[in-house]
Amino acid sequence: MSRGLRLIPIVLFAVLVIGLAWRLIRPPSPAVPSQMVERPVPQFELPPALPTKRGLKSADLATGSPKLVNIFASWCVPCAGEAPVLKELKARGVTIEAIDVRDTRDAITAFLAQYGDPYDAIGSDARSNVQIDLGSSGVPETFVVDGHGIIRRQYIGPLSPSNIPDVLHQLAQVK
Repeated sequence: MSRGLRLIPIVLFAVLVIGLAWRLIRPPSPAVPSQMVERPVPQFELPPALPTKRGLKSADLATGSPKLVNIFASWCVPCAGEAPVLKELKARGVTIEAIDVRDTRDAITAFLAQYGDPYDAIGSDARSNVQIDLGSSGVPETFVVDGHGIIRRQYIGPLSPSNIPDVLHQLAQVK
């Protein structure tokens, strides 16, 4: 057997190792973007998560003015981290509706008492059905919904202070 033929398995193995190492160093993005962006919000009606707040239904998102829809949970650590950003957006006049997933009233009440309550409404999505229908793959996620109930933008993960200008810009564009 010639020397060149004996090197083929070694070269193939080296290519395989380099390819696997490259994937470990630069993994693909874990974010799963929603296929619902640029589509109408799916029909839903969620009961109130708290007795002091109204629930949320899809018709509430098509009232003529743009809104943010924030999907959160009291057990979600990044949700607590984004709370100051949501409070800042609320202070700037942004309407924020919420979908709480897989939570209890006591836990939601404690979460809002500790981190603040920027929400106009909080719907309880006990089985994550609406979350899945929206194309959300986790918490927190935030959607920009125009006044006609069309999803225009999705923010995967917690909003940070650096997102505030973009969120305000997105809302101004969809008026």
